Amino acid sequence: MTLTAESESEATAAISADDPAETAQGFGLGSALRTIASLTTISRFTGLARDAVCSRIFGAGPIWSAFAFAFLLPNLFRRLFGEGALAAAFLPEYARTSDADPDKARIYAGAVIRVVTTWLVAATLLGEALLLALVLIGAGANDSLALRLAMITIPFTPMVCATAILGAMLQCHHRFGIPAAAPIVVNFCIISAATVWTLALDAGPLATIYAVAGAVIVSGSVQVVWSYAALGAHRPSVRSSAATVKEELKRTMRRMAPVVVGMSALQINTLIDGFIASWPILVGPTIALPFVAQPLAYPLDEASNSVLFFGQRLYHFPLGVFGIALATAVFPALSRAVNNSTVFNDTLIRGLRLSFFIGLPASVGLILVREPLIHVIYQGGAFSAEDASRTASVLLGYAPGVWAFALIHVYTRALYAHGDTKSPVRISLVAIAANTMLNLGLIWVLQEAALAWSTTVCAIGQCAALALLCRNRWGQGETGKALFQPIVRIIGASAAMAGVVIVLDAVVPFGSSWVMQGLRLAVLVATGGMTFLIICVVSRAPELGWLLERKKPDLSAGLEQDSHES
Repeated sequence: MTLTAESESEATAAISADDPAETAQGFGLGSALRTIASLTTISRFTGLARDAVCSRIFGAGPIWSAFAFAFLLPNLFRRLFGEGALAAAFLPEYARTSDADPDKARIYAGAVIRVVTTWLVAATLLGEALLLALVLIGAGANDSLALRLAMITIPFTPMVCATAILGAMLQCHHRFGIPAAAPIVVNFCIISAATVWTLALDAGPLATIYAVAGAVIVSGSVQVVWSYAALGAHRPSVRSSAATVKEELKRTMRRMAPVVVGMSALQINTLIDGFIASWPILVGPTIALPFVAQPLAYPLDEASNSVLFFGQRLYHFPLGVFGIALATAVFPALSRAVNNSTVFNDTLIRGLRLSFFIGLPASVGLILVREPLIHVIYQGGAFSAEDASRTASVLLGYAPGVWAFALIHVYTRALYAHGDTKSPVRISLVAIAANTMLNLGLIWVLQEAALAWSTTVCAIGQCAALALLCRNRWGQGETGKALFQPIVRIIGASAAMAGVVIVLDAVVPFGSSWVMQGLRLAVLVATGGMTFLIICVVSRAPELGWLLERKKPDLSAGLEQDSHES
C-alpha cells in the first residue's frame, strides 16, 4: 500500500496527537476525514478490483450467488460493527475512561473484548452446528454449496468484532488510518485466492469459490493481529480482572443491543434483501403462498443475489469512502462535547453539512454514470451484457439514497453520544418492517431492483425521522437556520452538475467497446466533478474549506457566516 506524502504526514500527525488536553479541544474533522477517506478510498478501489476479478471468473450466476449468501452474515457484522454500531456503544465510555485513567481504559477494553468474543464464538459454534444439519438434510446442489460456504465464512464474525473494538480504540487515540485500511486485507486475500486458483492452479469456479471463502478467514486473523499490534502501549488488558470496570462494562452491555438495532437498519435491510434474493438457490424456483392452491413461479432467479451483490458494492463505494468515514471522524468529537451544547451543536451541524455536501452529488453521480461504471468494472469473461443491465437497474434503485444513508450515520452517532439508544431503535424497527413489506410486494413487479428501491425509500424516511428528532431536541430554530441555505446551495450545485453531464453524454458519440466506455466514464466523472467544484468555489461554499483544513478552526465562525448570508 502506497500513500502520498500528504497522507503520511496526516497519519503521523494523527498518531502523535494523543494529549488529553488536545483531545478535549477536538480533532479537526477535515484532517481526520482526509486520513480516513484517503485510506478508505484505497480500500474501496481494491474492493472494486476484487469484484472486477470475481465477476469475470464467476459471472452473475449460482456459484457467486451462493458465496454472496454465505458472506451475508459475516458481511453484516463487518458493516455493522466495523462501520459503527459496536464502536458507538464502546467508544464514548472508552474515551471518557481513557482521558481520566488510561490503565483502567485498557482493562475496560479487554473486558469488553472478552465478553463480546465469548458470546460470538458461542453463537458461531451454534451456527456451524445448524448449518451442518441443514447440509446433511439438503437435497439440492446449490443450497448445499451456499451452506457449505457459509460454514467456512461464519468464523469471520468474532474476528471482525474484535477488530472493530481495537479499531475504535485506535480512533480514540487519533489513529484513524489503520482501521480504515484494515478492509484492504480482505480484498487482497480474496483477489490472491481467486487469481492463484484460477490462473496458477487452473482450478474450476467451484474449487476457486472454496478458496475465496477460506481467504476471508485468513484476512480476519491478519486484521486482528495488525490492529492489536498497532495499539502499542494502549493495548487492551485481556487478562486483567474486570472488577474495577464493572459499572463501565454494564453500561456498555446495556447499550450494545439497542445501539446495534438503532444503527443497523440499513445492514439488516441488506440482510433481508439477500435472503429474499437467495430464495432460488436455497429453496427453488417456486414459492408456496397461503390460500393459493399451486406454488407460484418465484419472480427472482439464481442470478438475482449476484446481481444484487454487485449493485450494492458500487453504492457502498462513496458511502464508505466519505459518508461512513465522516461519521467515524465526527463521533469522537461528539462524544467529548456532550457537556458543551454549543460545541456539540456546531460539530453536529458541521458533520451534517459535510455529509450532505458529499452525499448528494455522489447520489446524482451514480445515477448518471451507472451504465459505463458497470461496463468498465464488471463486464467481461463470465459477466454478460444482460448481467450488466440488471446490475444497472439495481444501482439505479440504491443510488438516490446514498446521501440519506450517510446522514443516518451522523444523526445516530449524535444521539448515542448523548446516551440515547432507544429513539434510534424505534425508528429503525419501523424502517426494517416497512422495507420488508415493500420488498415482498415490489419484487413481483421490479424483480431484484425492487429490493434496492425499498431500501432507499425506507432510508430516506428513517433519515427524515432522525432529523426531526434531533431538531426538536437540540434547537428548533438554530439548526434549521444553519442547514437550510447550505442544503439549497448543494442541491443547486448538484442539479447544475447533472445538467452538464446529461448534455455532454448526449452530444458526444461514445462507442460501446470497453475502452470507449472507460473513456466515457472518465470524461463524465471529471466533467461532473469539476462543474460541482467550480460552483462551490464561486459560491464560496464553506464545506469545501472544511475538507481542506488541517487544524480545527472556529466552528461558530463558519456557521455565523452562513447565518449572515441567510
